[in-house]
Amino acid sequence: MALIVQKFGGTSVGSIERIEQVAEKVKKFRENGDDIVVVVSAMSGETNRLIGLAKQISEQPVPRELDVMVSTGEQVTIALLAMALIKRGVPAVSYTGNQVRILTDSSFTKARILQIDDQKLRTDLKAGRVVVVAGFQGVDEHGNITTLGRGGSDTTGVALAAALKADECQIYTDVDGVYTTDPRVVPKARRLDKITFEEMLEMASLGSKVLQIRSVEFAGKYNVPLRVLHSFQEGPGTLITIDEEESMEQPIISGIAFNRDEAKLTIRGVPDNPGVAFKILGPISGANIEVDMIVQNIAHDNTTDFTFTVHRNDHLNAMRVLENTAREISAREVIGDTDIAKVSIVGVGMRSHAGVASRMFEALAKEGINIQMISTSEIKVSVVIEEKYLELAVRALHTAFELDAPARQGE
Repeated sequence: MALIVQKFGGTSVGSIERIEQVAEKVKKFRENGDDIVVVVSAMSGETNRLIGLAKQISEQPVPRELDVMVSTGEQVTIALLAMALIKRGVPAVSYTGNQVRILTDSSFTKARILQIDDQKLRTDLKAGRVVVVAGFQGVDEHGNITTLGRGGSDTTGVALAAALKADECQIYTDVDGVYTTDPRVVPKARRLDKITFEEMLEMASLGSKVLQIRSVEFAGKYNVPLRVLHSFQEGPGTLITIDEEESMEQPIISGIAFNRDEAKLTIRGVPDNPGVAFKILGPISGANIEVDMIVQNIAHDNTTDFTFTVHRNDHLNAMRVLENTAREISAREVIGDTDIAKVSIVGVGMRSHAGVASRMFEALAKEGINIQMISTSEIKVSVVIEEKYLELAVRALHTAFELDAPARQGE
């Protein structure tokens, strides 16, 4: 008998029919003798609908009241799923985050989990019940309802699995696992049987949308085995663990991630004096804009060109800040570019293999793709290129690092 936490997202519980299907899946696990805790999101589109209602009252709703409102979406789903299970003869009970006592801080709309009281859950599991918990929500020390922000339901699932010391946390989505890259861009992309937390964290941060970064961080911190599965298709999915198996067959690169949501800014002709990087990036940070990649080049005339990337949504705001800075420090000009994309190769195998970056650069050069910026870490290499070459670059790298799935017979 295993203790499994299963999380189903909004599309998985998007209709009564789908909730019934989820109940059938949970029932099968229960019949195999497993103890099951199910975490569910609101039905797809419901949270956006509720936020829309709030904004009809106020363009900037009070965060505390917004949390009270949007948390009701999950309350509907847990009750419906519990009803569907009971109808099938499976003892079940539903709980809101408050009822479980998922204690958070008081940062409304983006709260952090501080502690989970698992006693009630263990009592129900011991009595043979399936416990259905509302994802995305908790309660602060004052009894206020809080929500966990983007990826909150995944985080709830992982946190409950950590508190209960579950054997596995299963994340059910509309894909059947983690792929070497987006199959919509590379039809020959392969599903990975296994990937490390470290690799998954890089993939998530670099643009892979399968799992939210926060839930992967949480799982890695508490060593909770994660498995990504398709909600309505059978299959082994992808296991995410801490293990790095030493194997002759282990690939150097596990996957290729990409991100179209980048913008590049360059400030040219900056006097090359101590503290210049802070003078440029300090105001950017002060405007609550996150910086990704940074390149600085020193010219022969004792000036420097300083280039960095931000999220595309922050481009105009960052340009305004940078233009003010340019006037203050007597820089020559400021240039912005939104027609870029970031492509990254990720793999723990890089630690033990030399020449990975040069192999990447060679593959891009063969396709005539110019590299504008480069960033590296122990297990990743990222480049900024023109956005129009993005899909070509991903396909070329996927082939160059031998990630393409073998052709099926008859193809």
